Amino acid sequence: MSGGTHHIMGISGGKDSSALAIYLRDKVPDLTYFFCDTGAELPETYEYLARLEAYFGRPIIRLNSGRDFDHWLDVFRGALPSATMRWCTRQMKIKPLEDWIADEFGDDQVISYVAIRADEPQREGYLSTRSNITVKYPFREDNIDKEGVFKILQDSGIGLPAYYEWRTRSGCYFCFFQRKAEWVGLADRHPDLFARAVEYEEKANRNHGSYGSAKPYTWAPNEALPVLLDRKDEVLAKHEEALAREKRKRRNLPLLQVIDDAFASDDDSDGEGCQVCHV
Repeated sequence: MSGGTHHIMGISGGKDSSALAIYLRDKVPDLTYFFCDTGAELPETYEYLARLEAYFGRPIIRLNSGRDFDHWLDVFRGALPSATMRWCTRQMKIKPLEDWIADEFGDDQVISYVAIRADEPQREGYLSTRSNITVKYPFREDNIDKEGVFKILQDSGIGLPAYYEWRTRSGCYFCFFQRKAEWVGLADRHPDLFARAVEYEEKANRNHGSYGSAKPYTWAPNEALPVLLDRKDEVLAKHEEALAREKRKRRNLPLLQVIDDAFASDDDSDGEGCQVCHV
């Protein structure tokens, strides 16, 4: 494909990017949707993407590195990704995206639409180093905030992905940006995936001396997953307290937005999340 200007938008399987895709459907009719697939996504994410494809009447292009997570884990000598070493994002999302843009569009002008909301002034989406790519933020331009995102999803009939019952972030099942209540949710709903995450953590700790770290690796901040699961009741009680606080503060909001705000108010997260994944 060559010539002219091309319009692209990444869908992560999260609420914001899905709402923006719906919002732009009639405004940018030639928009190409893509999804960076690590192969370690939640089953609910794939189900939600299929729902969106049915709504748009067109496919969402799947991009991947051509290698699975275990391959890249070997490349990085067993060092699992973390908030300070995000090789998963770089190798399994950013590089496949950059390669696809170069192969598909060459030096043509490309406009990339990013779902950062008007109420997120501190956030910046991934900015490509390619000079032919322009990034636009329609939600910021049109003053659409979190409440507006929920309304778009509700009015469209698409709603939210099923994982929203226990997790408000898209991304890999073992994402280190998960909050502790979300890890508990993973253990309850996908015990097989939780068990795999435990295996990765334990393997990293058996080998952590070989790549120069004296501190044991944990997916969750400062706590191994089996220990966290032993505190399941305590973790869930803390989350319920946060949920009750948000209900009292925001009585007029839909329950799903209250749940989202309750997760956001927890203090056991390691950061804002991956700007490529969690949109």
